[in-house]
Amino acid sequence: MPFDGCRQRHAGAVAFAAALFSATPSPALSQIPPTGSLPGAPQTRAQQPLEQTPSPPADGGIWQRGRLLGDPGGIRSKLEDAGISITLQETSEVLGNVTGDLTGAIYEGATLAALQIDTAKAIGLPGGTFKASMYQIHGQGLTGSNLGNLDTVSNIEAVPGSRLFDLWYEQTMLGGALSLRLGQQAADAEFQVTTYGGVFINGAFGWPTLAATALPAGGPAYPLAALGGRIKMQPRDDLAMLLGVYSGSPAPAGQGDPQVRNASGTSFVLNQGVFVIGEVQYAINTGDQAAGLPGTYKLGAWYNSNAFPDQRFGADGRLLADPSSGGVPLSHSGNYSVYAVADQLIWREPGTKDQGIGVFARVTASSGDRNPVSAFVNAGVTWKGAFHSRPDDTIGIGVGFARISDTARQADGDVALFSGTAYPRRASETVLELTYQAAVTPWLTLQPDFQYIFSPGGGVPGINNPANKAADAAVLGLRSVVVF
Repeated sequence: MPFDGCRQRHAGAVAFAAALFSATPSPALSQIPPTGSLPGAPQTRAQQPLEQTPSPPADGGIWQRGRLLGDPGGIRSKLEDAGISITLQETSEVLGNVTGDLTGAIYEGATLAALQIDTAKAIGLPGGTFKASMYQIHGQGLTGSNLGNLDTVSNIEAVPGSRLFDLWYEQTMLGGALSLRLGQQAADAEFQVTTYGGVFINGAFGWPTLAATALPAGGPAYPLAALGGRIKMQPRDDLAMLLGVYSGSPAPAGQGDPQVRNASGTSFVLNQGVFVIGEVQYAINTGDQAAGLPGTYKLGAWYNSNAFPDQRFGADGRLLADPSSGGVPLSHSGNYSVYAVADQLIWREPGTKDQGIGVFARVTASSGDRNPVSAFVNAGVTWKGAFHSRPDDTIGIGVGFARISDTARQADGDVALFSGTAYPRRASETVLELTYQAAVTPWLTLQPDFQYIFSPGGGVPGINNPANKAADAAVLGLRSVVVF
């Protein structure tokens, strides 16, 4: 029924029941930190689950340098003086669920290699930046192998392999008030970003669950970027407006997992419709001299021009669960969502710039007839420097809530009606996460993590007793990030 692997996993009640513990996972819902954030926007070390920004490299000692390998022979410094920056980073983690219909543990990792060129330094072209990056993804994800939940347990979970990610050029103009970025890029680098939410491991705090389950191939977000362009206007220090236009799907048309259909990241799809997203960002208390505490508030919306299958009705007007139905879903033209994001520092440690307590909230909604998830909300609290002896560590507690659409819930009732057997109706999935990100050295971060997932998949049939919902799952894990 649905047109790609991501939507097949999340589409109707029948697909949920059949694929809960066997389907390939949807794209990990991670976010790369935004570039060119508004002045005054809350900043934490925790906002960067995939791409850290270490301090300048130094060879003064292995525990003080910004990168593990330092600056051997001064090569890195010479390259940076010429405008060339090279990043090599490994994110690794062990995660396991101790409760749930299936229990077990996995290892997974993602190696990021990135090249960035400042064209002003490199070739004398002011305001230009070129970036290319790739991921080598390894291991097995817990969501795809054990849980079948909507809010992917890890924001690096993806199909193993090596994949091109970024390949774009950006030009700034008018003293930085206007910038244009063209090439292969990810919308989750700049849109729908919650800064304080970036400390968490669960994918629900990155690219929102609603977008990941609704958009073809999960949309232009890790691990699949897409061809497109983004324009950003910042007429004032506290105000920015962004508009992005991307390919309607980052993977070619076809059956099966979209990450397999675009395994190398080089498909460069241009014939799968269009995805448009716009956002207005407003920052308060910008600048070091501001009397109040900084915060950033965002409003946005997106639209995708592709055709989307109905969650309940077939093209012949019959219910899809009806055995006499042709099984072809009714097609809807286009899909859309509106959203709002808020990040606010509510208390700052005296004498510091960014230590203190920050809160965040994000809400997004869409039509329920063509989407398995019609509303998604997440929120949380982080505290950087909670322990005076650990000023760069961050502790956080967050919650994510994905509401199953009324149409999808009714489809579950149809399954029970036509099958004559008990069949649970999905309602919502909630994830609670408690995490602690420890800056062991400037180049090493360790992060113990606990998650509890209520009603995986929104309440899909259990693997041991399909008449009841799948059991809640408790997940324990440890992540490490090494910047080389």
